[in-house]
Amino acid sequence: MTRLGLVVARFNRSVTEEMEERALEAATARDAEVVELIHVPGAYDAPLAADRLARRDDVDAVATVGAIVTGDTDHDQVIADAAAQGLTDVSLDRDKPVTFGVIGPGMSGAEAQERVGNAAKAVDGAIDLVEAL
Repeated sequence: MTRLGLVVARFNRSVTEEMEERALEAATARDAEVVELIHVPGAYDAPLAADRLARRDDVDAVATVGAIVTGDTDHDQVIADAAAQGLTDVSLDRDKPVTFGVIGPGMSGAEAQERVGNAAKAVDGAIDLVEAL
């Protein structure tokens, strides 16, 4: 059984609540155990939580989920780039799968809502990587 850490961003909670549900359902469907779930303020904050989970011996992989919607500036792109790079660094530094189930940037709240299923893909990807490696 694969043991997962799950990081869920609270920002855009109307989207991420459903993403959390989808991630947990995907873990159950794959007979994986979510050892710990950590809520963070936003996607930018996910790398630190993912790192803490990846350090644990009882965690085989970490899946992260969140939603970054567009605004009037390029802030969404900056946040997405930083989160993606931070999570990549955690995965490589800890030698554990850390998947990026953060939707956005460049989308509206409605478009984000249509992509909540990406949370399940993040969980599936984490499990698939554990099995492959």
